[in-house]
Amino acid sequence: MNQRVPLNRRILASAAVAALGLSLAPWAAAQEAWPAKPISLIVPFPAGGTTDVLARALADALSKSLGQPVVVESKPGAGATLGADYVAKAKPDGYTLLMGAVHHTIATSVYKKLPYDFQKDLAPVTTVAMVPNVLVVNAALTPAKTVGELVAFAKTSPTTLAYGSNGNGTAQHLIGTQFQASTGTTLLHVPYKGSGPLTTDLLGGQVAMSFDTITPVLQHIKGGKLRALAVTTAKRSAVLPEVPTLEQAGLKGFDIGTWFGVLAPASTPKDIVAKLNREMVKIIRSPDFGERMKAIGADPIGDSSAEMATRIREETVKFAQLVKDGKVVVE
Repeated sequence: MNQRVPLNRRILASAAVAALGLSLAPWAAAQEAWPAKPISLIVPFPAGGTTDVLARALADALSKSLGQPVVVESKPGAGATLGADYVAKAKPDGYTLLMGAVHHTIATSVYKKLPYDFQKDLAPVTTVAMVPNVLVVNAALTPAKTVGELVAFAKTSPTTLAYGSNGNGTAQHLIGTQFQASTGTTLLHVPYKGSGPLTTDLLGGQVAMSFDTITPVLQHIKGGKLRALAVTTAKRSAVLPEVPTLEQAGLKGFDIGTWFGVLAPASTPKDIVAKLNREMVKIIRSPDFGERMKAIGADPIGDSSAEMATRIREETVKFAQLVKDGKVVVE
């Protein structure tokens, strides 16, 4: 036998359902509204280097695309691992991202203990660009106008010829180690926190040479303050077409460039990572962004998250062997 529910109870029940709907509405809106506040893009190097330049170019366009500010923050130190650790431990809500680089795949093998696992604790979004590295010397180093002359000069002054890098365990450090093994030279390694302070000391003569990416040194090469001897990639650079590769200069087995890409904390929702990838790839493949990259010697990429993950896996294995061969270890 059906019983009629009193009117006042029906009114209360309806009110309760309505109240529940209202209480869930803000939560649902928050889930759909990402991004609802500024996003931090962490650069693990000081301002002025390639990572910083690329991050700012991407952040500027992404701010317009997403309708929220994308703020670039520098957290340098320990060969770019401090910034990576910060993002790996950040809340996985899409509001803290890392501008990562090839250095992070090298650090996995160089550092005996890292407070994070680069492949497990960070989720790839997309590779932004690939930038060749270039062997440059201070223009005042007159005995070194070619790679051959540099090698001969280094052999007459063992351990006194200093090269700077972006820190222990970075691509520049590894290239320097490989260069010494290939040429039978002994160089003094001077690690910096990034390209900005390194370039300042390179121009001032505190270090004689570096194997940095093209971006921070390009204007100084064109201005005559630095001399480019060779690029470290298999192909010549479009912005320095007259500069040979190290292989063309007589050194075999060199093909190291520096890629830069965006990663998020590993547990970031897949839909947020997918949206970030869509928006970034659209920007990276645009003519305007391409022209900006061309001007600084960078080749834009804009791949899928899966393709970036494959790049990271393959390069981690590749650099592990180079690190082992060069006996590069950082405590």
